[in-house]
Amino acid sequence: MRILELTEETRSNILENLLKRSPNSYGEFEGRVNDIIENVRANRDAAIFEYTKKFDGADIHAGNILVTEEEIKEAYENVDPKLLEVIRKALVNIRDYHAKQRQFSWFDSEASGIILGQKVTPLEKVGVYVPGGKAVYPSSVLMNVLPAKVAGVDRIIMTTPPGKDGKICASTLVAAKEAGVDEIYKVGGAQAIAALAFGTESVPKVDKIVGPGNIYVALAKKAVFGYVSIDSIAGPSEILVLADETANPRFVAADLLSQAEHDEMASAILITTSKTLAEQVSKEIEGFVAELSRKEIIQKSLDNYGYILVAKDLEEAIATANEIASEHLEIVTANPFEVMTKIRNAGAIFLGTYSSEPLGDYFAGPNHVLPTNGTAKFFSPLSVDDFIKKSSIISYSREALEPVYKDIVQFAECEQLTAHANSIRVRFED
Repeated sequence: MRILELTEETRSNILENLLKRSPNSYGEFEGRVNDIIENVRANRDAAIFEYTKKFDGADIHAGNILVTEEEIKEAYENVDPKLLEVIRKALVNIRDYHAKQRQFSWFDSEASGIILGQKVTPLEKVGVYVPGGKAVYPSSVLMNVLPAKVAGVDRIIMTTPPGKDGKICASTLVAAKEAGVDEIYKVGGAQAIAALAFGTESVPKVDKIVGPGNIYVALAKKAVFGYVSIDSIAGPSEILVLADETANPRFVAADLLSQAEHDEMASAILITTSKTLAEQVSKEIEGFVAELSRKEIIQKSLDNYGYILVAKDLEEAIATANEIASEHLEIVTANPFEVMTKIRNAGAIFLGTYSSEPLGDYFAGPNHVLPTNGTAKFFSPLSVDDFIKKSSIISYSREALEPVYKDIVQFAECEQLTAHANSIRVRFED
């Protein structure tokens, strides 16, 4: 893994290289995605059945697109009981963490007759997209569904691509049932996003779509935004480890590779104040890559988007971490909590030697759906907030309005909105 001295030039070059991974940089796919969306919008079920046959090799029709209770029962029979136990433990942690995020309606009243407030309402229908095919992500099911359940969403609809046999992975079905999904449909890709956004004869239209996917899914979500809400347009996974000479090089190397194995566009970066640690981590990475099952993917990820940066001091390292704004940030320093107070931009922050990134992916409780490609500068992890909306409440009595009505009239007339002014004035005509 390449070792570079951290300078203004290297930082600028790295940031430019990382931005190439953004879904916004893949315009050549947008035409194909838009064609799929328009076809589904026009031809509805017929289009999604056609695409499912073409892309997934499965014969899906109106009679089998909806997962049945029998299929879910079969999934439970095929899942390792030990895995089911782990799913249930993780579910409790994730649910309990998100329960602390709940917001409630509030009202303030004054003796003059003014009542102001905010009404918090869960979304009615939410679509959760779960990747399928070769990938199996029951953890993504839990992370996307549980905050919606905590928020009180009425109806949670999941879509996921089937295998060639028309079936869904057993662990995905079990995780969905445990989390409380209401309906599961066998459709994936951009066609699934279009079906959720506009509705078909089989798949209901939703108010919001959440969940990760490939570039086609990401661009489809971008295209339907405005017709429905979306969580975010996710890019490839990334990790940044901020470490000093106290860090364990073997642990750091293992953590970097935990994200590099996701795909060839994943990014793994170490920023350290220790040249010795940099060299030790690079050596450990060589050893790990040689024996890990996804070594071809890992190596391409490291070749394209992997860096070990040696900073002159911790302040420079922190400044660079804030500029990169990584999806996952591990702080492995002598005093990680002190360093954490200086971090402004990160999706999830992991503190200390034993807080490895996969802990957040699977089990600890905080959401693993996180902002990528520098968007942690202005986006947050998926949360209960994503599944509610807020309405302002305003109530004035005549006695409360009378002392201020002329102020409002003046404001409206300043903006030359005479009907606005009149709406207030007529209430106090002689």
